[in-house]
Amino acid sequence: MQLTTYRRVVQASALYDLLVTTALATPWTLPLAHSLMSSLNMQLGGAPLPVFESFHMFIGGLLGSIVTVWSLLRLRAPSLLLGRHDGAARFLFSGWMAWTLAQTGAPMLWLLLVPEFLWGVAQWWPVTPGAHAYIGGGPGERRHKKMVA
Repeated sequence: MQLTTYRRVVQASALYDLLVTTALATPWTLPLAHSLMSSLNMQLGGAPLPVFESFHMFIGGLLGSIVTVWSLLRLRAPSLLLGRHDGAARFLFSGWMAWTLAQTGAPMLWLLLVPEFLWGVAQWWPVTPGAHAYIGGGPGERRHKKMVA
């Protein structure tokens, strides 16, 4: 994959994350998102999701907040470095989703697990050797690294 294509993949995955998780970022929208996910799970033949208590809301809100900020960063400055880190995080998230699916059998998890894993694969796909990639740095600093195969 060419670096310019890879950067578009990083941005597309960030946009996907914004669409899927931004509603988790506030205490006003998280209950609505939870209700929609529960309804979807029931429509797919599963049980209603467990009721969220205050601590669940706190953890869900943290997830929504950090993913929203992380997504905005990848939209603004897509890079090989951020894409590789995001891909690793997606494999971790996929593992937790698979574990939860095995524990609960909640069918709606398939709608999250499959794209999550595929975004991870896409962001770990090899980038054309010899391409120069922006690998990040401090504010206002650009460092480049010649990629090796």
